[in-house]
Amino acid sequence: MEDVEMKCGLEIHVQIDTESKLFCKCPTNYLDAEPNTNICPICMGLPGAKPMGVNKKALEVAIMVAKMLNCNIVVDQDIYFQRKHYDYPDLPSGYQRTSTPIGVDGEFLGIRIREIHLEEDPGQYNPSLGLVDFNRSGTPLIEIVTEPDIKSPEQAREFLKNLMTLFRYLGCLRGEGTMRADVNISINYMGVQGERVEVKNINSIKGVYKVLKYELIRQKNIIKRGGKIKRETRAFLESQMITKSMREKETAEDYRYIPDPDIQPIVITSDWVKEIEEKMPETPLAKKKRFVEQYGIDERDAEILVADLDMAELFEKVVKEFPNDVELVVTWIRNELRRSLNYHKVNLYESGINEKHMIELIKLIKDEVISQKIAKELIDELVINRGKKLPTEIVEEKGLKVIKDDNFLEKAVEQAINENQKAVEDYLSGKKEALNFLVGQVMKLTKGRAEPKKVVELLRQKLVK
Repeated sequence: MEDVEMKCGLEIHVQIDTESKLFCKCPTNYLDAEPNTNICPICMGLPGAKPMGVNKKALEVAIMVAKMLNCNIVVDQDIYFQRKHYDYPDLPSGYQRTSTPIGVDGEFLGIRIREIHLEEDPGQYNPSLGLVDFNRSGTPLIEIVTEPDIKSPEQAREFLKNLMTLFRYLGCLRGEGTMRADVNISINYMGVQGERVEVKNINSIKGVYKVLKYELIRQKNIIKRGGKIKRETRAFLESQMITKSMREKETAEDYRYIPDPDIQPIVITSDWVKEIEEKMPETPLAKKKRFVEQYGIDERDAEILVADLDMAELFEKVVKEFPNDVELVVTWIRNELRRSLNYHKVNLYESGINEKHMIELIKLIKDEVISQKIAKELIDELVINRGKKLPTEIVEEKGLKVIKDDNFLEKAVEQAINENQKAVEDYLSGKKEALNFLVGQVMKLTKGRAEPKKVVELLRQKLVK
């Protein structure tokens, strides 16, 4: 697709993890509740029901997100909640409340952020059954609107991955599982500029990537056949990984925005913004830069570590115990621990592994109590048992200590030589890689409890003789 110029902007909606909804006291745990039980006259939009004051925590989180995306906060002026009118079964009042911008003119990973604002989530409509669950209605949402600076599906995917990492650092957004994105895309192909197409309600980063891939091909083929790309709204059919036309694209005028007369304007003061800034956590990008500078680790290693806040915090706790062995700590957390977690499909929190486990493990390796091979098996054991036992306990129970008995090792080396004469001949004829094979055979005979350096030393001595 090198001959196609793409422009893409995103409208990203992420739920804020608050106990109550944006304008009422109903709980937000809609996934755990029976349908239509977390509701009241306010979030049902019943006649005469008036909204309460805006959820303060939701507003603070919106300001934090705006600051982390380098936006200018709209201070010392009225911020209104507006009614955005449209008819849909999941919107009982016939309009959605959405604020004017809270933050503007930001930037994240080279993508400009046009604005950030608050709005209420609608209910959940199942069109195939004709059923609506209003438990979600009124849950606080942050909407992030980017400029059309994204040039490829890959760039969109990377942007969203880093954005979700930032949200996890804040610890007050519900995460990727509750992220929805609208994608606005236009292309220029063979000198023909297509109209902007919007694809609504994509529920995952993978979905955004697939939509952009599909739309690039679909729009390119239309232009190639002499057709025109019309301005429209399309739906993403996730089961088929395609988009389908819904309607002609609405404009802002179609929504008939009016200030909500039932909600007082909000004013964000500079002092309040300073208070919020003091509570903000370190951003992933700042942490990555600090890891590189403070610990002297590779940028890629730092990037992988900070992608998971729990992993980054574990690294810092463990590296304090081994300030002169940073590379060793990186290897066993960034490589081996992550490998095991990914293989067993659990995250660090679920694994039950903490700094005590990793400090003990690395100490066992440094003191040559266990071999590298045994250490890898030990990490798997810790993950499988969810950290219920410490490494030293498992080593003692299973007899996993490195074999220090030279006579025992010599016998194992002699057995490996006697049983693998072809490898011996290859080594003596100059094929040095045959030595690695013989080392492997000794490790097998000792069940991984031999120290590889010692095995190599003994093998060379015996083979020379």
